[in-house]
Amino acid sequence: MGALHEGHLSLARLCRQHCDRLVVSIFVNPTQFAPGEDFERYPRTWEADLAALNSVGVDAVLAPPASEMYPPGFSTVVKPAKVAEPLEGHCRPNHYQGVTTVVAKLLNLARADVAVFGQKDYQQLAVIRQMVRELDIPTQIVMGPTIREHDGLAMSSRNRYLSSEERVRALAISRALFACRDQVARGEHDARELAVTLMQDLIDGGLDSVDYAVVADGETLASLDQIRPGAVALVAGHVGKTRLIDNVILLPPS
Repeated sequence: MGALHEGHLSLARLCRQHCDRLVVSIFVNPTQFAPGEDFERYPRTWEADLAALNSVGVDAVLAPPASEMYPPGFSTVVKPAKVAEPLEGHCRPNHYQGVTTVVAKLLNLARADVAVFGQKDYQQLAVIRQMVRELDIPTQIVMGPTIREHDGLAMSSRNRYLSSEERVRALAISRALFACRDQVARGEHDARELAVTLMQDLIDGGLDSVDYAVVADGETLASLDQIRPGAVALVAGHVGKTRLIDNVILLPPS
């Protein structure tokens, strides 16, 4: 959605490894924002975005106006699969319907053989993978790893909303997730206990509120009782007026 940072550019570099021609879409999608969310103030930095994309050798930018993506009378939507229902789906009803509809349109417009999506939006990645598989869209979906600041904060366009004091408190998210990952690596298998500790670490770390802190199956996003391969810890919380999400993949000792 623009306001590009190193996390986005890492996805472009990864995609280049799979493709001869590289297209990046920039589209702040109105249908995935609920009333009262930050659609109007979402950062739009077009000139800086183009300069950043030129620096990594992007061949073309797909940036359609909303009037072309959603012309008068537009009414067709792509209903997301069940994996869209928990977590973000519970907190932001209809969000993923907006995501699946616009991503299906963008993939069709670009005729993409490969598309790269970031791990930071893990549930979005799971939703898109299932949509592409079940609708027979001929695009391979590749996950790009989360890119973090030097202190662990996941890069996000919304980080620029944070004051200096809020920026410090936001580090509670990555610290809590890393602690959860370390516990699993040391042999902890009780997923429910891990989730309780994760939530408490976020509250103790200074978040103003927590929408969810869960340990879930990496494909279905159903909450787990016991850790198993492919598990993931996911968090959404608020620091001031800014809502941030993050996750880590949990790897039990082999």
